[in-house]
Amino acid sequence: MLTGFTKRTIDYYTNMGLLEAERSSSNYRFYDHSCIEKLQYIEKCKQENQSLEQIKKSLQERDAKEIDILELRLKMKGLEKELSQALEQKGDKEVQDLLKKGLSKESFSLIQALLLLLN
Repeated sequence: MLTGFTKRTIDYYTNMGLLEAERSSSNYRFYDHSCIEKLQYIEKCKQENQSLEQIKKSLQERDAKEIDILELRLKMKGLEKELSQALEQKGDKEVQDLLKKGLSKESFSLIQALLLLLN
């Protein structure tokens, strides 16, 4: 097997909720690349004598953090776009000076967004 794990082990982990699989029309399971990373993580945790329940909780926490980071990135993109549009409309001399100095509009917008969030 590509992962070094038996089909039985992968099925067991899937049934426990440690792995997620897509199903084909003929009911075969398909796993994406993230499952290989999870299998490596599970193996590492097992070597540290963690129980499968501890590993499951750890994976859920890790997934929740990744979702939070993605949501934050989406919010930052939205703020960046809004600021960029507002600054373009305003025609702010400071923005034009920064652009001439080589700071991208996106970087400036991100800085502005971060300053707004910190205030």
